[in-house]
Amino acid sequence: MKNLFAILFIALAMSSCSNKEKEEAAKQAAIAAVKDSIRLDSFKRADAENKAKLAELEQKKAAEAKQQAEEKRLMMLAEERSAANAPAVTSQNSSTTTTTTTEKKGWSSAAKGTAIGAGAGAIGGALIDKKKGRGAIIGGVVGAGTGYVIGRDKDKKSGRAQ
Repeated sequence: MKNLFAILFIALAMSSCSNKEKEEAAKQAAIAAVKDSIRLDSFKRADAENKAKLAELEQKKAAEAKQQAEEKRLMMLAEERSAANAPAVTSQNSSTTTTTTTEKKGWSSAAKGTAIGAGAGAIGGALIDKKKGRGAIIGGVVGAGTGYVIGRDKDKKSGRAQ
């Protein structure tokens, strides 16, 4: 019986020592895992913050570029209007006189109005009149005249026509 108690005591002592070591190793592993997790989480947060800052910078650059384009467009419009208001410019160099006139390119509002009015009038006249050709001609002429009057008024307001 004494041998049996001695064996049990030795086995109990051995198992208690090894359990503490295993528990200690498990605690150390858990602590290391938590530290790694925290470190990884901080890297992820830092990466997310960097991405947010980059996106913010890109938005600011895009807004600045848009604002510069708008300012450039406004400057071009102002130059066109000033050029339309002062069509003839004379300058004198020693004994030479140079005259330049700037004109806007493209269709005037009167021309656009005439074309649109003629087309709409022709279609409307053809639909309304039983004799398609006669209605289209009359509608086209009336539409063209109306479109010209409206377009000419727009040209006067914009400074293109005096």
